[in-house]
Amino acid sequence: MRLMKKVAIITGSGRGIGREIAILFASEGARIVIADVNAENARRAAADITGTGGEAYGLEVDITDPAQVESLMQQTLNKCGRLDILVNNAGVGLNKPFLDTSLEEWERVVRINLTGTFLCAQSAAREMVRRGSGKIINVASISGQRGGQGRAAYGAAKAGVILLTQVMAVELAPKGISVNAIAPGPVDTDQSRETHTEATRHAYHERLPIKRYGELREIANAALFLASDESSFIAGHVLNVDGGFRAAGLMFDADDELPRRDQSSEPLRLASNAAPPAGKRRIP
Repeated sequence: MRLMKKVAIITGSGRGIGREIAILFASEGARIVIADVNAENARRAAADITGTGGEAYGLEVDITDPAQVESLMQQTLNKCGRLDILVNNAGVGLNKPFLDTSLEEWERVVRINLTGTFLCAQSAAREMVRRGSGKIINVASISGQRGGQGRAAYGAAKAGVILLTQVMAVELAPKGISVNAIAPGPVDTDQSRETHTEATRHAYHERLPIKRYGELREIANAALFLASDESSFIAGHVLNVDGGFRAAGLMFDADDELPRRDQSSEPLRLASNAAPPAGKRRIP
């Protein structure tokens, strides 16, 4: 087991990607703290893990509240005695044009996705520094790496998560703490079903070399790699788990034949420096 006796806090793990990460980490021997703003989801996810022989605790936490974040860390230490891994997964989506995004919407998305990540990471890192070891994994997004319609607030927040990851990695690596990020592409989650329009889904399917949305376990597998000793020489890295979206350039189906032009009906176009056809004189 790759995480035997490790203690992991996973924020936003009452459902979706976070829940899948929690279940996978528990199957690899970790003790899990389910931190979620929805208390019922947190308790249910913890019960699912303990029901299969794992150890998990469900805690209600608003990651934008510094006092609640500090309480989360203290409760984790009281229950488990240590903290080895933090996965900053909690976040909210927004798919809205820049000109239509309200200040309230902007501040909510940035506060949860970026400020919440900062607060949890800082609190966890302080404990990890005392121990001289630890792993922090921030969940970013491909939306934080390139422009996309409707991603003004969400993309800006996730871009901030990526830079925060890199700064943390530089400052904390000498103290024994590994910091990296995962940048998922489109994943089939409750959140994406709420925020992705039909046009969004069609565009992703057109542009993904792997012609489908990602699955929860595929993101969890990436988190497990970064949480394990297998990633011991990786720091400040953003691992794209995106079906090839970030790498893709020109894409087309080579089997699709383009309609042929009737060469006889095409007018002859000459470059300015081309010789005129025989018997013709160039007009200056």
